[in-house]
Amino acid sequence: MVHARRAAIRANHSATHLLNEALRRTLGDHIAQRGSLNAPDRLRFDFSHSKAVSSEELATVEAEVNAMIRQNGSVETRIMTPDDARGLGAQALFGEKYGDEVRVVSMGIQDGSGKGLDGKTYSLELCGGTHVGRLGEIGLCVLLGDSASSAGVRRIEALTGEGALAYLAEQTQRLAEVAAILKASPAELSDRVKTLVEERRALQNEVAQLRRELAMGGGATMGPEAKQINGVAFVSQVISGVSGKDLPALIDEMKARLGSGVVLLIADTGGKAAVAAGVTSDLTSRLSAVTIVKAAAEALGGKGGGGRPDMAQAGGADVVNADAAIAAAESVIGV
Repeated sequence: MVHARRAAIRANHSATHLLNEALRRTLGDHIAQRGSLNAPDRLRFDFSHSKAVSSEELATVEAEVNAMIRQNGSVETRIMTPDDARGLGAQALFGEKYGDEVRVVSMGIQDGSGKGLDGKTYSLELCGGTHVGRLGEIGLCVLLGDSASSAGVRRIEALTGEGALAYLAEQTQRLAEVAAILKASPAELSDRVKTLVEERRALQNEVAQLRRELAMGGGATMGPEAKQINGVAFVSQVISGVSGKDLPALIDEMKARLGSGVVLLIADTGGKAAVAAGVTSDLTSRLSAVTIVKAAAEALGGKGGGGRPDMAQAGGADVVNADAAIAAAESVIGV
């Protein structure tokens, strides 16, 4: 057990070196290590980068790391002075202080890298930790994703060896389960899910429209009767079965039916009230929907409210005071 644990840590540590170099080659020379964890079950690598790593970039990095693992080249260490190490192109940890001699770890072959004694070394770093003897001992590396660690620092977590294989097997099993549920092959899943999402969106829109029509009286062209207040047509209605986000569309529909006037809708959203007011464009120089909705919301036990002169929304504590809210709106119009 102790041997297996140490072997797993060595594999993760060596994979971290490969990951560091692959990130530099993919994202740029500004990449610098800002922290790492080499545990038996996973590795974590923090590095300087100002934005999220895209899925395409992650795929490129992962492919390059695994290409180096498949090379199965030997991992070599040498002792030399810091200046000699830097002369060979070795990377050092930012802010780290080194003595007269340093341990340099090299791994992988990359023609034209310009690093190492032969100018073909893939990864060359100053490091005092333990590593695998050959890169093939890592087995496999799977990147789990990219996240923000702190300002200007990104974090990648990964699995190697048996952990990586177990992870891929689990993902394959989940994919097979989803494919069975959707009655599609794994290759067809992407298109199948897209179709389902589009169908769901269409159904949601249809349900929302039906809900609005039901709230307004089954979609009939005749809505509540308008009353005249100070020469302004005013329509008010208390409705249920809709949410606050449905009110703007209903307001616009009722304004279109009304032609000229003010609309106030109060919705019972299940314990709380949502209120919206609308003013047709020919009246916005005289009346503001914001002022009207604030007065109605206050009567409903709410505060505030906002929007535009032609449409505004607010919330209330309860629809029980709907009549008082309508009266408050009428008072604003009648001034």
